Amino acid sequence: MAQQPLAYRMRPRSIEEIVGQQHLVGEGKIINRMVKAKMLSSMILYGPPGTGKTSIASAIAGSTQYAFRMLNAATDSKKDLQIVAEEAKMSGTVVLLLDEIHRLDKVKQDFLLPHLESGQIVLIGATTENPYLSINPAIRSRTQIFEVQPLQEEDMLTAIDRALADSERGLGLYQVELDDNARQQLVYATNGDLRAALNGLELAVKSTPADSDQVIHIDLAIVEESIQRRALTADKDGDAHYDVISALQKSIRGSDADAALHYVARLIEAGDLQIIARRLRVIAYEDIGLANPAAVERAISAIQTAEQLGFPEARIPIANAVIELALSPKSNSAYLAIDAALADVRKGGNGDIPAQLKDAHYSGAEKLGHGVGYLYPHDYQGDWIAQQYLPDKLVGTAYWQPKGNSKIEQTYKAQYEKLQHAQRDGLN
Repeated sequence: MAQQPLAYRMRPRSIEEIVGQQHLVGEGKIINRMVKAKMLSSMILYGPPGTGKTSIASAIAGSTQYAFRMLNAATDSKKDLQIVAEEAKMSGTVVLLLDEIHRLDKVKQDFLLPHLESGQIVLIGATTENPYLSINPAIRSRTQIFEVQPLQEEDMLTAIDRALADSERGLGLYQVELDDNARQQLVYATNGDLRAALNGLELAVKSTPADSDQVIHIDLAIVEESIQRRALTADKDGDAHYDVISALQKSIRGSDADAALHYVARLIEAGDLQIIARRLRVIAYEDIGLANPAAVERAISAIQTAEQLGFPEARIPIANAVIELALSPKSNSAYLAIDAALADVRKGGNGDIPAQLKDAHYSGAEKLGHGVGYLYPHDYQGDWIAQQYLPDKLVGTAYWQPKGNSKIEQTYKAQYEKLQHAQRDGLN
């Protein structure tokens, strides 16, 4: 076991040992309930690399005491599947983790289907691709599909600390002092990939000489070298990391494409794909918004492509998104509008919903006046008719203040103002 990578050795042996994915394996959640009831069904787990797909499969097998086998849909043959099927016949149920299941060909699929039907093989397919687009319907119809979320920072730190403390499978036999900066860099630079973080940690520990007291000191420079990702800075409190993210958004908002490329390059160099993707999504809707919906849509598509590709190729769609967002017309009118509406709601400015808008799909609603008098817009010319939608106390409130910084927002502005006037005239 000592020769196996740390990430392999630290795979969870039970559902309780899994870090992250609590929406699936937490107490009372679907996979947890399946395991406890020993009513396993085949499933497909999809999500980014290193987020726990294999760990979940391993933990399911460990918790149920079923045999656990791993194959790759692309590289392992039908004969390998036959060996697993024979084992299942001899010993009962086998949990089979089939990696890259989106690359399963028809021959292997046809062989697997009857074994899935009989329950002799519990298939856990793992993929980074969207299964609704990439996996054959025959397999999809016989499996449940669960999305595995990127690990949160706390999950990663928990797993790192656990590996350092575990004397049986981890690095607990070593006396390791891991600097806070180095520990944080293992999380940032591996972009939520726990496998990469643990294996980088092991390389750092085992390649660093101990001091005279047999203590191995791991600092930021050692971690950078071990995972081949430089930190944004050796800033002790980590503020510089967030400074770069802030500078990226402000550069795009200020339409400086060169500055935006510089700051996103810093994040790329640090391996922060998850943070880049999240920030660019926010920027697209907060700062460009209604001024250029097409650019927002293209940016979201580029971000999704980057996430599917991973680094180093992800830098290309990221650059496309950054440049277009920086050079696009800007508008934060939607962002300000929802915040204004939320401010009203939070200070108790709700008011009663007009009776004609209330739900009328139950017995007795008409007696309460719910839905009575509602005018169905599609029954009128232009699919529009003036009627009150806001509560009485908010009639006349205008949350959206259009800016008209682009032709598209000018079009929205004209339509908005036209409808406001028509509404007022129609109700007076």
